[in-house]
Amino acid sequence: MGRKLFCEISPITYCISTQKEIGLRKLKNLRFHSRFARERSEDKLAVRLYRHSSLIRRRLGDVDMRLQENKAVNLALAAPRIDHILVRPGQIFSFWELVGKPSKASGYREGLVISSGRPGKGIGGGMCQFTNLIHWMVLHSDLRVVEHHHHDGVDLFPDFGRVIPFGTGTSILYNYLDYRFLNDSDSTYQLITYVDGEYLCGELRCNQCPSRKYHIECRNEFFSRERDGVYRNNEIYRIAVDPRTGSKITEELLRKNHARIAYDPAGLTVVDCTDHV
Repeated sequence: MGRKLFCEISPITYCISTQKEIGLRKLKNLRFHSRFARERSEDKLAVRLYRHSSLIRRRLGDVDMRLQENKAVNLALAAPRIDHILVRPGQIFSFWELVGKPSKASGYREGLVISSGRPGKGIGGGMCQFTNLIHWMVLHSDLRVVEHHHHDGVDLFPDFGRVIPFGTGTSILYNYLDYRFLNDSDSTYQLITYVDGEYLCGELRCNQCPSRKYHIECRNEFFSRERDGVYRNNEIYRIAVDPRTGSKITEELLRKNHARIAYDPAGLTVVDCTDHV
């Protein structure tokens, strides 16, 4: 077993490391300060590019459902900080610049967090669901993702009401694991976000019709039994099409996933790959 990192020695060293990373990110943000999107408009932009909703209270293995209830509170606090934000040409959307630090004093509660590939709990937990929603909508646009972190290498929970492919999620942690996208087009974009009690809802809007539309496809999805466990595999593709003719313009592989599952594989169809690994 290798030497522990400084942040792994004790809760105190973890806190010190966290505060160091937060401070470093704040310094780095100074050079982008004028480019961060902060303007809002109560009027919705003319063209709705994409709309999506995400079930808030999901059963995730044996995770305490109280954490899901707390997540509902956290999302309701964060949604207005993003709602109706405009991202003009040349601007950068930063989730944490808009939402700020989740704290108990601000009303945030203890929710589910993922740390080092394991579930835990922390103030403001569950916010990844918010950036998951935003990322899924952004993938259906010309916007360019410039910071995106994953819960790499692990599939923590069996599917429950999944509507988007595994591997298109995000990982965030205030403030140094952020979710950001850049508007390097000549159009203005707008995010509409709100909760309706049961769902986290979002719209991505634009001031003009796009020259292409996007579809996300999951391919080659299967579970494989390997020497050290069962893995979930898939490939995520993004296909751009001409909205007038429906013909394909481009196709790109966004991500190839190979994630060890952390739950009982009973009931899954698993391909035995032990002889090939």
